[in-house]
Amino acid sequence: MNRTSTPVVLGVDLGTTSTKVVAFDAAGRERAAAGAGYALREPAPGHVELGAEDVLSAALRATRDAAARARAAGCTVAGVSFSSAMHSLVGVGAGGELLTQVITWADTRATEEAEELRPTDLGRALHRATGTPVHPMSPLVKLVHLQRHEPELFAAARRWVQVKDLLVRRLTGTWVTDRSTASATGLLDLATGDWSGQALRVAGVSPVQLPPVAPVTGLVGTLTPAAAAELDLPERTPVFAGGADGPLANLGVGAVVPGTAALSIGTSGALRVAARAPRVDAEGRTFCYSLTDDLWVVGGATTNGGVVLRWLAENLVPDLTFVAGELGDVPEEPLLDLAAQVPAGAEGLLVLPHLLSERAPQWSALTSGVVVGLQRRHGRRHVVRAALEGVCQQLALVADSVEHAGSEITEIRATGGFARSALWRQVLADVLGRPLSFAAGGQEGSSFGAALVGHHALGNLDMLEASRREVRIGEVVEPGADAAVHARLRPVFAALTTALAPTFRALREFTADGAAHPEPDPRPATEPEPELDED
Repeated sequence: MNRTSTPVVLGVDLGTTSTKVVAFDAAGRERAAAGAGYALREPAPGHVELGAEDVLSAALRATRDAAARARAAGCTVAGVSFSSAMHSLVGVGAGGELLTQVITWADTRATEEAEELRPTDLGRALHRATGTPVHPMSPLVKLVHLQRHEPELFAAARRWVQVKDLLVRRLTGTWVTDRSTASATGLLDLATGDWSGQALRVAGVSPVQLPPVAPVTGLVGTLTPAAAAELDLPERTPVFAGGADGPLANLGVGAVVPGTAALSIGTSGALRVAARAPRVDAEGRTFCYSLTDDLWVVGGATTNGGVVLRWLAENLVPDLTFVAGELGDVPEEPLLDLAAQVPAGAEGLLVLPHLLSERAPQWSALTSGVVVGLQRRHGRRHVVRAALEGVCQQLALVADSVEHAGSEITEIRATGGFARSALWRQVLADVLGRPLSFAAGGQEGSSFGAALVGHHALGNLDMLEASRREVRIGEVVEPGADAAVHARLRPVFAALTTALAPTFRALREFTADGAAHPEPDPRPATEPEPELDED
């Protein structure tokens, strides 16, 4: 290592539609960054996948570019660490061949299995033991579905892994996963930190079919000669396990003490608060995932965030697509300008923005988008405003559930693409009825969290202490007078999902029998976008 160069760790964040790689030094300063995108695809209704090789190629390209830019900035890459979107699943054959593509968190093909299992004593026991809600996003439920509907593929799989495991294998030659990412599979026992025998029996897999579990800060290997050449990095560069993007986002924004919550809106959204011990809501409304061996995050994820803006842009305001914003690759500013023309409450219009079904706090994949209160006076600007407010109301329901489950929220630190919009920041603060804090410089939470893990493992810092020390708050958005409007509408919004449950179920049955299935769309379900998904 050049004695005059600054050591950096590359935080590689594998998102749902892009990989972003950021080089951070031990003082928390961003020294270089690069990214590359890929397309979500929907080969059949409810099937939402990524091409495994597309993700790996993009991740390798972005890592190589970030490393080159770091060197150009006078830095030396001291290690590589990872963050990854949760709940993915990939089947691998005996010869290492990929039997499936990357089945993502947004995939709902296992809805029937989730709806059968969740209300049972077994379903509730699995949630308590693993911290992962019984929902189609869960790899456990995905495995139950594959065992039932694709038995030959299921029997041929030698291993079941997640997308980050594929990348670590490509770089180091080793199959391994981290405890944080594993804790979101529905297969890991929160109490023991190892694979749950009960969950594995339900999923129909054995421990040898899953990767060994390493600590988040664990050294999982070094770059192989082939990987080093591909990345233009020295052979034997250390590779650290890293973790799941949601828990690492807490680390990246300094939300690592009880009471301080991290809120993120990218393609999807989430709110999480740190806990000193595993804590599972008796009513099943929240998740509990591992951050470190003695720190967990409790919260809930919403499926519909920036993806709602994209849908609105494509379907309601196609005339505004002359501007391409980063959030979902849509005309962000013109779209939000429309919303700004309408007062809080959208003149009595409510939108359940469940375009990709929904997760917390109801955890039912049967839900779909709904417009309620539509009258002749309403126009597209009202729908845009109500949809934006609906995304925020869903996150407010998550915050309420977290507190009802016993975790106090004293501060909310927000991150994600939505933070670029002053309107969206204010609407979210108003809907939550709480101040929102934003880190100075708009740091990307998950990639910074991954880099802190790497520096911690190298002995450069204590990651929890550095997280608390290095994150500076640059702006606080206070709720305004409109908060009262949203508080009045919240119980109305909350009641809609429950009231419409029979309708959602009937529509699911209608589409399941083939009556409403169109021909598969050969286009990507969404084009590449640079936003992060932090569950």
